[in-house]
Amino acid sequence: MSYLAFKAHMQKIADVAYSIALLSWDQETYMPEKGGAFRAQQIATLSGIHHKLFTDPILDDLLNQLANDTTLDVKQRKNVELTKETFDKQKKYSTEFVELMSKTVSECFQAWQTAKEKNDFSIYQAPLEKLVELKKQECELLGYKAHPYDAMLNEYERGATTAEIETLFVDVRKQLVPFVKQIKEAKQVSDSFFFKNYDTDKQWDFGIELLKQMGYDFDAGRQDKSSHPFTISFNPLDVRVTTRVRENDVSEMIWSCIHEGGHGLYEQGLPTNEYGLPLGEAVSLGIHESQSRLWENNVGRSLGYWKKNMQRLKEIFPEQLKDVSAEDFYKAMNKVESSLIRTNSDELTYHFHIVIRFEIEKALFDGAIKVSDLPAYWNAKYKEYLDIDVPDNTKGVLQDIHWSHGSFGYFPTYSIGSFYAAQFFAQAQKEIPGLSTQIESGDMKQLLEWLRKKVHVHGRLYSASELCEQICGEKLNFAHFMTYAKEKYKGIYNL
Repeated sequence: MSYLAFKAHMQKIADVAYSIALLSWDQETYMPEKGGAFRAQQIATLSGIHHKLFTDPILDDLLNQLANDTTLDVKQRKNVELTKETFDKQKKYSTEFVELMSKTVSECFQAWQTAKEKNDFSIYQAPLEKLVELKKQECELLGYKAHPYDAMLNEYERGATTAEIETLFVDVRKQLVPFVKQIKEAKQVSDSFFFKNYDTDKQWDFGIELLKQMGYDFDAGRQDKSSHPFTISFNPLDVRVTTRVRENDVSEMIWSCIHEGGHGLYEQGLPTNEYGLPLGEAVSLGIHESQSRLWENNVGRSLGYWKKNMQRLKEIFPEQLKDVSAEDFYKAMNKVESSLIRTNSDELTYHFHIVIRFEIEKALFDGAIKVSDLPAYWNAKYKEYLDIDVPDNTKGVLQDIHWSHGSFGYFPTYSIGSFYAAQFFAQAQKEIPGLSTQIESGDMKQLLEWLRKKVHVHGRLYSASELCEQICGEKLNFAHFMTYAKEKYKGIYNL
């Protein structure tokens, strides 16, 4: 009975959390501009209710009872253990702090949107300063062993530390940087046909086709447009993705759809019977990103994938692509070139964008720089890592939504996810006979089934590191990404 009462209480908490998520989804898709202030108030109120439910003495009593219940099975014990961990963390926050954080995030998001539209960082600066100070307070509330930024990383990649991320990025600098330099010295591929005029409605319809081909269930989801593509879930039977469509860049929509579709498939694959419980949630942001990156890069940017889908795309846009072969398209989509915008960057230089953000966030949290320093510091880092001049703040420090959400510590998970993706896909190729042939024919069923079985169905039963070892027989190993990158790009650039 105690476990059933625990489950019912957790599902009530989830109901509130997903109501907040629904309001947030509406805020970023359909909410009218003037509704911002009241929406911030509504989300703050629900956040306070959510916090009270999660710190309710009733839940504390249930967790204490269940901690000594020998009748629980392995999954039930794991749900109790992980919930207890979160409960102890939630007790560190006051309701007032939670409501203030929620309100500040909503205000900061609205300021970011306006600042980006007007290319005016000053609009964003004061709200962001307030938010950063609150996040620093949060670090002290949560506690950390070596660096305050550890507390932020742990929110997205449980157990990750600043020192570990720095070590990982040493490999990026030592191995990936010189390889990219070698590519840049080779003859560049052409991607000019991406930037012709492509009807946005036809693009949208093609994106829907790609999502269906992957196995994304539109009876349990939908796609909409947003300024920054994202995926949000309210339960495995209601998982929504968004994309961005540009008339003069067909590539934007294609890989946005595939990337977010990968996130969506993970959420749709989580067990419905664990709704509201830890085993009904994704392992970590790094593992979540591995799913989107595997579909986007290892599948969606492969030659085999376009041997199938190029024919359909040429039927939709015959004039724009009449002289373009699947191989031309493949080379163009994998063009390696320094760029300003993280989300539009190639899969190799992408990690330089992440290193920059990691270094900035770390500096913010250890006090090396202030919010007012961000534009200049950002621009200097882009010159250092990508040898590129940032023309304005909209294409620079204002390009990402993450800081306006208070999502500090999030960016490193993008690189971690890419490295997991390469490792997982290499394992899938070993275990699924004829996987390459299946992808060439547009058949993604066995790959999706493999991911469901290996990753999705477990929820948070294992940590990210444990899951990787279970799937691949070893922990995260950057060498798999470099092997994948060298095999692919040596062919594209005739190295």
